[in-house]
Amino acid sequence: MAKAVEFIKECGAELRKVVWPTKDDVISSVKVVVISSIIIAVILGAFDLLFSAGMSLLFPAA
Repeated sequence: MAKAVEFIKECGAELRKVVWPTKDDVISSVKVVVISSIIIAVILGAFDLLFSAGMSLLFPAA
């Protein structure tokens, strides 16, 4: 049991050393992730559209 208590105390000590990001840093990071996700989704959607059109030309429906 003593080892568990010591472990929890050490975890707390380590967490006090962490440099947490500011609110502005978090907001700017979220913006980058959202914008990147939208751009990648548009690119993948365009590829899907192109490949679907290409397959329709190669293998027309009966």
